[in-house]
Order: sequence, then structure tokens, then C-alpha cells
Amino acid sequence: MVDFGAQYAQLIARRVREAHVYSEIVPHTITAAEVADNPPKAIILSGGPKSVNQEGAPGLDPAIYGLGVPILGICYGAQLLARDLGGRVERNGSGEYGRTELFRYESDSLLATTPRQQQVWMSHFDAISEAPVGAVVTSKTDVCKVASFEDLDRRICGVQYHPEVSHTENGRTVLANFLFGVARCEPTWTNFSIIEESIAQIRSTVGSERVICALSGGVDSSVAAALVHEAIGDQLTCVYVDTGLMRANESEAVVATFRDRFSIHLIAVNAADKFFEVLSGVVDPEVKRKAIGEAFIRVFEEIRPSLAGAKFLVQGTLYPDVIESGTKDAAKIKSHHNVGGLPDDMEFDLIEPLRLLFKDEVRAIGEELGLPEKMVWRQPFPGPGLAVRIVGEVTPQAAETLRCADQIVSEEIESAGLTRQLWQSFAILPTGVKTVGVMGDERTYANPIVLRAVESDDAMTADWARLPYDLLARISQRIVAEVPGVNRVVYDITSKPPGTIEWE
Repeated sequence: MVDFGAQYAQLIARRVREAHVYSEIVPHTITAAEVADNPPKAIILSGGPKSVNQEGAPGLDPAIYGLGVPILGICYGAQLLARDLGGRVERNGSGEYGRTELFRYESDSLLATTPRQQQVWMSHFDAISEAPVGAVVTSKTDVCKVASFEDLDRRICGVQYHPEVSHTENGRTVLANFLFGVARCEPTWTNFSIIEESIAQIRSTVGSERVICALSGGVDSSVAAALVHEAIGDQLTCVYVDTGLMRANESEAVVATFRDRFSIHLIAVNAADKFFEVLSGVVDPEVKRKAIGEAFIRVFEEIRPSLAGAKFLVQGTLYPDVIESGTKDAAKIKSHHNVGGLPDDMEFDLIEPLRLLFKDEVRAIGEELGLPEKMVWRQPFPGPGLAVRIVGEVTPQAAETLRCADQIVSEEIESAGLTRQLWQSFAILPTGVKTVGVMGDERTYANPIVLRAVESDDAMTADWARLPYDLLARISQRIVAEVPGVNRVVYDITSKPPGTIEWE
């Protein structure tokens, strides 16, 4: 799979592997000679943030087209195929983002067995106005007259939409049609054991050195801790840092699980004052994340001498964290505190055993390692904690207000039996916004709370959850009644894209 900087590049490779066809990601700078040295059964060209008509936009070695290898272009990749092979790509009057109705034509192979009318997931502004020379247009939308095309003689296909994301109804069928129908691949590859390979790699890297694991109590760091402990046992010390930005009762639950249940050496550090100090006066979310990332590292460095000068630091970094923090070609969406927010002068070497995995894959590993179901299936919680759910300056008072509101959201979602159905559900506090209200026949001027609830499979795309009205009413009534300084609750109904799941 050739990466042009797509936010979904790893997801494409993963979908191919799920079809039992081995896939690996290579940069778009790969040459035809390099491809020919290890000829693949097929090539997939990913999407990307650039316009193919933009000067300096990433391209593909033209000689690759002459190797006779079947090619599928996705979004940017489809536009690249069209531009390079005699078609045209132009800027539309309007783009297409999110769910879009697709109309397929009768004669096609790539979309075979899919409905004549179906929903797909779009994320583009430019559009293909003319398919490559010799290719047949196989579908359209109201905005895009070439939503897919194929040239079966040359075994070259393209789709303007994203078949790899879960919100495209028949995306896996389209990928399977390409892999098995067009490219004639064989479904002979099965997933290697991630646990066994990770354990071997960790042991080889660490040797006899001491290791610290940054443990937040979330799914990612918990699974990373369990995996590393499985590999090196007592060489691992977990450090839980109470930043003052955790969920209600978080600290007690983490200590009870890891120190008491799993007998993992755990050090709990209360560093709330340090974190509120570095966040004082900070409003910009990028500055927040970097300040939090550096503060975490400084805490670990302070306790390092008591742990025989531990050389390695374990983090529960996932692939979406890496992608959203920006790669060479992928646009930076936001820096994650454990990726783009790390200081350059830190004294640790990183171990990130989950770095190329998605959340559902991490959950499966956690279950196999014996972590409690309640922990494995917790909703994701950002490493910077409540700091990135407070829009504005982070203060102890703002954190406590948000913590109280967030606890109500969690209680009501759990009571409704929706915790596992939702990818995330949480509260947001925009501190710079106040609204007029009336409580007890008196005027109020207080903050609103924003409720966010989304459904997703992998956090790369998400759709807002259609929560029952009576549930929304209970959450609103409780927050306004029980949380001081709040007089209004609103609900965010933005999908990803164009929004992100978190607000910061």
C-alpha cells in the first residue's frame, strides 16, 4: 500500500490483512525498480491531504504503471491515477465530506454485488471530471460524476470515496472485489500473534535494563503495561501520575487494579500542583499538549534515580495518535502529548508496543492477557485528561466543574446500557462562554456544558450518536441541578470528519 499522507493509510492496510492478504505500507517515493525487486500481487494508492494539481504534491514513479501490477486508487490515489493516465481532476464548486449517496452503473466489476444506490464516506474537494483513457466510469454522486472507474484490461481501478472506513456500507466488498476479482490474490495469510512478536521484541530491546511504564488507567496504557510485564516481569515499574485532570475516582481504581490485583510494582505520584502550574494562563490546545507531555517526562525523570536509572519508558501510543500528530506527508490534526508533545531532551528511550495498532486490536490483546473486561472496554480517555476537554485556561476549579459533569454523563450512559455501544461519551467545558439562564426565579450567568457522544470502530472516523431524548433530558437536568456554575447543556452533533472526537 503506497502512502500519500492519508489519515487512513494504516486502516487500508489493516482492512487488506483482515481479508487474509498480507499488506505493508511503503512511501510514495518508492521506485519502479524497488517494486520490481519484490513484486507485489497488487498496489493500493492511499488518499492524502494535498491536491494532485498542487505544485509539489506527492506523486508516483510513472514507470510503476508499466509493471503490469493491478492498482486500486483511493481518493487522492484515484485522482492521481486519473491525472497520470489521461483523465482530468478539477476543483469542484463544493466538496463532499461525510456520508454521501452513491449511484453505481450496471456494468462494473469493482462494485459488483453492491446495491445500485448506497452510502459511502467522502472527504475531498477536488474531483475527477474525466476518467483515465480506456477506463469505464462505474458510479457517480450528485456532486461527483466520476465516483469510481475501472480499466479491467490493465487491471486499474479507482474510487473517489473511502472503502476502508466503517461508514462506507459496502467498502469491504469493494476491497475484496479488487483483491480477489481484479488482482486475483489468494486469501492465504493469517494474522501473526501480536503478543508473541511484541514480547520477543521487548525482551530483545530491553535486555536486563529497568523499565518505567506511564500508566494512566486507560485502555492503551493498561494493555501496554500488561504486555511489557508479560515480557520482562519485575524489571517493570508502573508509574501512575495524578495530574489533577483525571476522571472521578480514577486514582483509586488504578491503584487497586494494578497494585492489588496484578501485583505489578506501582508508584503513585500526586503531581496536580505541577500540572496546574505549567497550564496556568495557557489557552492554545497545542501549547497545552506540549506542556503536559513535558511535565509527564519531568515527573518520570525525577523518580528515575530511585529505580536504578531506568533506561526505557513505556507508553500506550496507538496508531491514530501517531497519524493525528502528523507524519512526513500526513497533515497534523493535533499533537498528542505522548507523540508530538514529548521534549527533545528527555532521558528515556521509548517502548511503544501498540504504536501500529488500533483500539479494537488493543482491546483484543488486553482480553487475551487477562485484563478485566471492565478495564478493557473502558471508553478512551485522552492522555492529557480533562485539560483537552476544557476549552480555555485549565484551573483547579474548571477541572472540578468538568469532573462533576463528566461523572454524571458516565453514570447516565452506563445506566442506559450504552457504554459499550458508544465509542466515547463525555462532557466539555468551554470556559470562555457564559449564557443567561433563570434558576429559582433569579437570573443566572454561567457556563454551558457541551455533551459529546460518538459511535466509531477505530477513531479514524466517527458519527455522532443518536441518543434517546429522555436520556439527554436526564443528563441535562442533573448537570444543571448538581454542578455549580453551569446553567445550560448542549449536544454536539458533528461527525469526524469534519470535526475531531475531542474538541482540542
